[in-house]
Amino acid sequence: MSEQDHLADNMRAIREARGLSQEQISKIAGVPRATWTHLESGAANPTLAVLIKVANALQIRLDELLATPRQSARLLRADELPTRQRGPVAIRKLLPEPLPGLDLERMALPAGARMAGVPHTPGTREYLTCERGVIELAVAGEKFTLGEGDVVIFRGDQRHAYHNPGASLTIAYSAIAFAPHG
Repeated sequence: MSEQDHLADNMRAIREARGLSQEQISKIAGVPRATWTHLESGAANPTLAVLIKVANALQIRLDELLATPRQSARLLRADELPTRQRGPVAIRKLLPEPLPGLDLERMALPAGARMAGVPHTPGTREYLTCERGVIELAVAGEKFTLGEGDVVIFRGDQRHAYHNPGASLTIAYSAIAFAPHG
């Protein structure tokens, strides 16, 4: 595919993902609809000024307009996701691409396992969900015992720790909503 094909495919895909018609987005961009249609057909040879207007209207960087289009879906097998060990606890990232301000992890705690959490920046919220087994969360001098399906929400900027008091493997998920910078 040529850069013009990339441009056309990216413009169409992003516009459609935003739920906008060619007429609506061309008004936002400040370019004639005929120009937009011509760009999406892959037949245009736009100026830099037009490309900048298009990128601004779509709220993306200029280099993203010309990049190889992203696949509409991508399957990642469990063994392809980043995994790390913290003592006996296996932690697997569930978001293979960074999403600003959000982290989602799967924790596998063997029977009796303990793990200290890492306090985050002030204002961070954490959501702990127990999928299988039992997990205890100690945070700010309190202890919460979660069974399957239970959720606890807590300030992630505090000292906290996880413990599997059961006799079998516990699976839990941690969603971390980081506080915005500044």
